[in-house]
Amino acid sequence: MMIALAACTCVVGSFLAILSPMADELRDIFNNAGISDSYLNLIFKAMAICLITQITAELCRDSGECAIASAAEIWGRGAIAYISLPLIRTLLQQIAEII
Repeated sequence: MMIALAACTCVVGSFLAILSPMADELRDIFNNAGISDSYLNLIFKAMAICLITQITAELCRDSGECAIASAAEIWGRGAIAYISLPLIRTLLQQIAEII
């Protein structure tokens, strides 16, 4: 169990080390494209929800609680749909302006 914990800690540490340069690169791409930082924040929130949902569902499955794992996945999908509503609204407004 200690080896598994150490391996997980190394993986998370590596991910966090990669995350900072990736976030900086995404910010540069969004700024060069003239896209608001609020959309980048939305992407990071969605990514966090995906990770938390995946970890939660896998922990539930490992504990033998498949129904709770499915409920956690449904919650994650609903949370992402909820936080993406402003993006959908903006997209629809831009489509309406084009038409």
